Amino acid sequence: MSEQPIAPPPRSALTILGTSTLRTLSDVGRASAMMLQALGWMLRGRLELGETIEQVKRIGWDSGVIILVTGTFSGMVLAFQTSTTFLRFGAQGYVGGLVGISLAREAAPIFTAITLAGRVGAGIAAEIGTMTVTEQVDALRVLATNPVRFLVVPRLLAAAMAMPALTVLADVVGGIGGYLVATGAGIHSGTFWGSMRQFLYAYDVYVGLIKAAVFGIIIAGVGCYRGLQTSGGADGVGRAATGAVVTAIVMVLVGNYFLNLIFFRTN
Repeated sequence: MSEQPIAPPPRSALTILGTSTLRTLSDVGRASAMMLQALGWMLRGRLELGETIEQVKRIGWDSGVIILVTGTFSGMVLAFQTSTTFLRFGAQGYVGGLVGISLAREAAPIFTAITLAGRVGAGIAAEIGTMTVTEQVDALRVLATNPVRFLVVPRLLAAAMAMPALTVLADVVGGIGGYLVATGAGIHSGTFWGSMRQFLYAYDVYVGLIKAAVFGIIIAGVGCYRGLQTSGGADGVGRAATGAVVTAIVMVLVGNYFLNLIFFRTN
């Protein structure tokens, strides 16, 4: 009579929580080490300029059309919501300023970052993940080429440069879209632009661009880390791409809150 295998005892909620916490801390440690190593290569000026330019094209230029669409409709939605409400109270003189401030501070950098997290973050994770599971990253090490220098640094630099440029594009087309909707709702064009000039300061635009650069580094860093940690063949590449998108969006939203605390703290 054969013996039945003994089923392992079910794991408690505390065990699951502890395991998840340790795994998260381990990921944070490895990701931090990767970012510090990338920073070291940058400070030493050991850059792959050709690869960096290629990544700027992929991240920035190739994302232009989708940013045109998202930026335009972001401004249109902001103008529609504010115009219909403010006209009711005779406060149409505030619509342009509200649209401009909302775009510069929040809407343009956040929507651009979320869009790029889905498009660029997943692409970086999938590309590097495929190289990892097919042992191309190991081949780089055999050839005495540091993967962080060759793969991570160009993507970090490219994202940090492309994100502010795309955010400026979103600001511009969002303002134009907001203007078209606001004037269509009955607000005079001079009132709209005068309000924007009155309430929108250069500081708001500068902070939005700083936030965009930080978000670009987050998106590229998460994508590179997920890619380098990929295992398990094609399924692993898919999990890495999905995880990169989810993690990047969460980190962007959390980082946005703390950046607002730093730049817009009132005494």
